[in-house]
Amino acid sequence: ARNLDAPLYSPIIPRLRVGLPIKCQPRNKSRDQITIGVGVGLEMKQLLQTMPQIGVVQWIGVRPGRREPIQVLDSVEANDQGLLGDRYNGPADGDRMITLIQQEHISAVASILGRESIPPALLRRNIVVSGINLQALKKNEMQIGEAILFVTGNCPPCSRMEENLGEGGYNAMRGHGGVTARVVSGGTINVGSSIQLIK
Repeated sequence: ARNLDAPLYSPIIPRLRVGLPIKCQPRNKSRDQITIGVGVGLEMKQLLQTMPQIGVVQWIGVRPGRREPIQVLDSVEANDQGLLGDRYNGPADGDRMITLIQQEHISAVASILGRESIPPALLRRNIVVSGINLQALKKNEMQIGEAILFVTGNCPPCSRMEENLGEGGYNAMRGHGGVTARVVSGGTINVGSSIQLIK
């Protein structure tokens, strides 16, 4: 039986292989404070804002209309309506103005389905990026090319993925669907543009 007098430790984050273990604070202490090694404290907010990686735009596509073929572009303009030429018809401050997905996740889906690769157009997302964790950008602003986007949340797959990717395509995409974003400040986004967190 567990010793009821022993302190409870919160599994906020797992131990990391950085030479010294991360010690989580007891639950009766601040859940926003973690200690790395000896005497070095980091606020959780600071930890979440630590993202030195700079990603790269690998692919751009717009959807002219429902079920119409994706138009693959080398460059696109982001404005207060989303991406120029895309079918998005929600409000100017909508949460799904632009959809983004990681190339690393497309590769994972291809592996699950036993494929060498998957053409990004089949996934019907607007922008494919690599080299940065889009999930870690949720509820934050990011610079992508000349534009600034606010990452609003996840972009789960729809049943169309079963049609586009074949049997099991929908389930293969679960957890790998990418994120949605709204435009904070417009500008040009090119294939090869950099992406980074705005602190």
